[in-house]
Amino acid sequence: MSSPKGYVFVELVVRDPENFKDQYQVRSTAAVAGFGGKFLVRGGAVSIKTGPSDERRRVLIEFESYEKALAWYDSPLSQEAKTYRDQFAHVITFYVIQGA
Repeated sequence: MSSPKGYVFVELVVRDPENFKDQYQVRSTAAVAGFGGKFLVRGGAVSIKTGPSDERRRVLIEFESYEKALAWYDSPLSQEAKTYRDQFAHVITFYVIQGA
């Protein structure tokens, strides 16, 4: 029996789009790929049906397991990327979730 997949769900507000893309996304993409992660949602159109409408960017990443998602988050590559993210964006929520 395989373990449930792991997911990372993030809502953030990007304050500096150019540096966010050039400095953070390059690092985060490499870190996610290094742990076999796959971006399922990375920005894009949103139709809010309930709740406040705002400028949040939503990201959903899938990993082969919850443990792999946690290992990715704790990795030096991810933590380095995080320092850049925090310079150019404000994180509202950041979840590592075990799938069903």
